[in-house]
Amino acid sequence: MAGVALQASAPAVTPWTDRLPASQRALYVRVMREARLRGLRFAAGGGFATNAYTGEWRNTKDLDLFILHADRDAIVRLVTDLGLRDLYCERPYDRQWIYRSHDGDQIIDLIWCMANQRAAVDETWVETGPVMELDGEVFRVIPPEETLWTKLYVIQRERCDWPDAFNLLATVGPELDWHRLIERVEPDTALLAGVLSVFAWVEPDCANALPEWIWNRLEARPPEPGIRRAHLLDSRPWLVKTC
Repeated sequence: MAGVALQASAPAVTPWTDRLPASQRALYVRVMREARLRGLRFAAGGGFATNAYTGEWRNTKDLDLFILHADRDAIVRLVTDLGLRDLYCERPYDRQWIYRSHDGDQIIDLIWCMANQRAAVDETWVETGPVMELDGEVFRVIPPEETLWTKLYVIQRERCDWPDAFNLLATVGPELDWHRLIERVEPDTALLAGVLSVFAWVEPDCANALPEWIWNRLEARPPEPGIRRAHLLDSRPWLVKTC
């Protein structure tokens, strides 16, 4: 059955993949299956991971596959063998951290490190996240800690991933391995503290469900019971959980 979570290392994933358009499903399964057959490891991230942990449906029209740097050339060769083309020829991008392939309609991004070079994908990314199934093909999503980590730095003129971070905190925050996450984020714990502080302002009751010790550890202001304030940022609903 498509979209069924088979197992999880920490938070369970939420079935949602039945809502993927057929053309996307077919391409994603082809790539994942061929990677498995060639013995190449990966884990799905981006919208796939966010949707899995939060239960939110938002079709990002691409698939982010996090891979080990050592497998980069082999996986680029794989998508090329399947007929996908390099997007660089049409929309130049930074090749230091990503390879962007497409078939004209869908994009599959191969990512081996963060765009800002703060971290490289390692065994934890591809081996320890929850397992999902899509049309019979079993695959992992990146762990929730790494998913949140990738969201911290995306504050751009055209895009901000902090709303995704807030939804992750609201849904799986109490279950996160906070010790490992904080160790991972060093030396950027001030940025993590900033996300937590804004989250506590937006959704104080959800923030109070997080481990108490993290506020002192990150030197962030602990939440106080209060009203929800997401509507002060956007009148359209985007939080997937209220506490």
